[in-house]
Amino acid sequence: MKNQNRPRQKKTILLWNFFLLSFFALSQNVSYTESFEDFMNPDRGFYTPINGVTSNFIPLSASHLQSLRENAFTPWQGNYQVRTSIILRHYILDMFVDEDNLSTSFLNNVQADFDAARQAGVRLVLRFSYTITPNGGNCGSWICPPYGDAPKARVLSHIAQLKPYLQANDDVILAVQQGFIGVWGEQYYTDYFGDASVQNKLTNQNWQDRLDVLAALLDAVPQNRMVQVRYPQIKQKYIYGIDAPVTAAPMTATQAHDGSDIARIGFHNDCFLSGTDDQGTYWDYGSDDSFASNQTAILKPYAAADGQYTSIGGETCSDAFSPENNCTGQAVSDMDLLHYTYLNSDYNNAVNNDWETDGCMDEIKRRLGYRFVMQDGTFPDSVSSGQAIHFILNIENMGFTAPFNERRIHFVIKNTQSGEVYPLDITGTNTDTRFWHPDNTIILNGMVTLPSGIPDGDYDTFLHIYDPSNNNLISNRVDYSIRMANENTWDATTGYNSLNHQIHIGCNSINYLLSGALDSNQNYETNGIIQSTQMITNDATAIYNSNVSILLDAGFSVDIGAMFHGFIEGCE
Repeated sequence: MKNQNRPRQKKTILLWNFFLLSFFALSQNVSYTESFEDFMNPDRGFYTPINGVTSNFIPLSASHLQSLRENAFTPWQGNYQVRTSIILRHYILDMFVDEDNLSTSFLNNVQADFDAARQAGVRLVLRFSYTITPNGGNCGSWICPPYGDAPKARVLSHIAQLKPYLQANDDVILAVQQGFIGVWGEQYYTDYFGDASVQNKLTNQNWQDRLDVLAALLDAVPQNRMVQVRYPQIKQKYIYGIDAPVTAAPMTATQAHDGSDIARIGFHNDCFLSGTDDQGTYWDYGSDDSFASNQTAILKPYAAADGQYTSIGGETCSDAFSPENNCTGQAVSDMDLLHYTYLNSDYNNAVNNDWETDGCMDEIKRRLGYRFVMQDGTFPDSVSSGQAIHFILNIENMGFTAPFNERRIHFVIKNTQSGEVYPLDITGTNTDTRFWHPDNTIILNGMVTLPSGIPDGDYDTFLHIYDPSNNNLISNRVDYSIRMANENTWDATTGYNSLNHQIHIGCNSINYLLSGALDSNQNYETNGIIQSTQMITNDATAIYNSNVSILLDAGFSVDIGAMFHGFIEGCE
């Protein structure tokens, strides 16, 4: 029995070699050219701040937001130009600092703002506070108590009233900053949550009150969106408890993007590049048993490690750190280290302007957030209806970080004659763009299955990276689709990235070929092989010239000419 089986095993191996050689010979490798253009992409870049003061409310205008997105403009006190897809909408609740209930008219205004943002194709970073006006002079300092914020019970009541509006509009929310506490909502100068500028510490009760506000926000904000805290230590204490040390562990890749609290808390730094400690950003603010202390050497690396998987943004606030905050200093390297997605274009332009003067502004504008570049890909030339398409696409992220909100990817095929479009769900490895980090080649090893009955013909291929939020409300919007940084690939009418490859959908050529071999030589038991193969081509000449000798070597004494005639006739 062994001797009888051995020749058949050899033929089977040779036939599989035939399949593989045919597949790779009849697949195509496509190379792409990187683009260095500064173009618009959602959820990244310089933002424009627009305050919404409740005592003198001015609603967002869709036409104004669209203009900011589509037309380059010079920011306030800036010497450079930007376009923006992000608005920091800061609601100052001065009318409600002494009121437990937000008015219906204000809540309607918030909804109208969300609608305007959606219409314009921009995303909002949200912050709520009660005052942005320091009370200065009486204490001999530039800012003095009372500061003008609200007590915890009122804050929690306001968050609960905002919850339905936040939950219903996740598609236009990029992130929500903790806010509410202190002047500007920056968690520092506050009447009710512990004044570290006076106490030189925060008590355990101060921490608990702050964490209660954070818990309410995490509950109110849609689970697929992050809440940004002002100081890294706030996250440590929320996740690990009030007694958590500054050495508490950052998030790991296995915890990232799973909807848990540790995965949903990011950071905003409103004094970025203002000093070695960014004016208190990386401090330990103490407890009942300890006083505040500078812990930059520990907390900055913590923020860098955790920030790989969370939302990081902010603004510069002082140029006193120059030249360390210039191009020749830490500007680009710190954005890279800390994974910055967005920065304020309006403040502080004493800092930002130096980036234009010193020559790194163009790089910063390109690299804030993500910047995906297709390098090359391998795709089949043809496939049969109902079968699977396997492809490999190599991508580099040239930005500072990966997107932190979910995206989904379609492999799109479009009939070159009818124009019919088929978006196909991709399975495989590396299909989650939130893990497309810089400094590594992302190998998108994808598989899609063609619907049965799809018409034969030639199909152009595309990649569509779309937003599924709010029940796919904006999934087909070009302005919320991700553009690859490549030459001659972007379709501005659909939001698709062309793969510059065409696939023929038609007959399964190798099945025809092997069926012919079986019909001509019934002594060879190849039927199981025929049924299992999925390799395809419609180029009979290529098979004949490069691979027919493999069949002969395998022992097939058949009429090759008749076999190929039947093969070609079947494919036609």
